[in-house]
Parts: sequence; structure tokens; C-alpha cells
Amino acid sequence: MYYALKVWSDITPLNFHEVAGNNADIQIDFSRADHNDGYPFDGPGGTVAHAFFPGDHHTSGDTHFDDEESWTFRSSDVNGMDLFAVAVHEFGHAIGLTHISDMESIMRPYYQGPVGDPLKYNLPYDDKVRIWQLYGVRESVSPTAKPEVSGAEDHPFLPDLPENRSTIQ
Repeated sequence: MYYALKVWSDITPLNFHEVAGNNADIQIDFSRADHNDGYPFDGPGGTVAHAFFPGDHHTSGDTHFDDEESWTFRSSDVNGMDLFAVAVHEFGHAIGLTHISDMESIMRPYYQGPVGDPLKYNLPYDDKVRIWQLYGVRESVSPTAKPEVSGAEDHPFLPDLPENRSTIQ
């Protein structure tokens, strides 16, 4: 989740911080079937996740993933759902983006498969322009800069993928 949110915070003035409890602007849940938001999941395949647009409703920004999916991370397994790709897409909704038909966009309405290594992922230009229209451009951070880490906050370390393979077991 850290790296999926980082895709958006690297290019906008938005900052995301993990908080305990239920007072977060974006609640992230893995749920099954009816999970009390009016949009039940349907098991493997079909709807894999959904998010609510920002606003004043109690579910605004919340992002839910179907716990019955076969989630993968940093894998080229075409039989699973790439958690990073789906999370980037859903967090796009949580911060205000709608679907777009552009073939390159992460905001296409249907799952397109793995997008590659989260450490090297580059958000398509049309998605950048659309989010910049909502929030503006992050002024002080270059696209290759590392996020600042303060105090006891930790973020997951992802080693580089081996050059001779596209996945790590």
C-alpha cells in the first residue's frame, strides 16, 4: 500500500501517513462478499476492489479489496491479481479520479494485469495531468527523489528484482 500511495504523493502535494484506528481519510480493508458498504464483492474474478471518491460521506476515500482474490505482488503471474496495480488504480479513485478510456492509463475501468516493479513504475502522462488538475504539482520533490522518513516511521524495503527473472517467489 505504501508504494501504491507513493505513486500519487511523488507527483502531487498530497502526503500519506499511516494512522491507527478508524479516523483515517482512507480506510483500507480486505473484505469478502457483503461488507456493509452497499457494494458486496462477488468472489474470485469480477469486481476485485472498489474505492469511494473524496467528500463528506463516512465512506469517502475508503478503499476495499476482495479478500477472495488471489493477490500477487511483484510477480508476473497472470493468474493472480497484481495488488500494486489495483491499489494504484483504487487510490486514484480515493483521491478523486474517475475512469478514463486511454489505453495506457492506470485508471482504465478494467484490470489490465501486472504493471511491473513498484520501484520502477512510472504513472502514465494522462494520469499525471488529471491528478495535477485536481491538486497541482509537487514542487519540491523530483520524480526520482526518495521520500523523507522521520522518527520511527518505517516503510517496506523492496530489494531490486534479479535481472534474469521477472518475479520473486
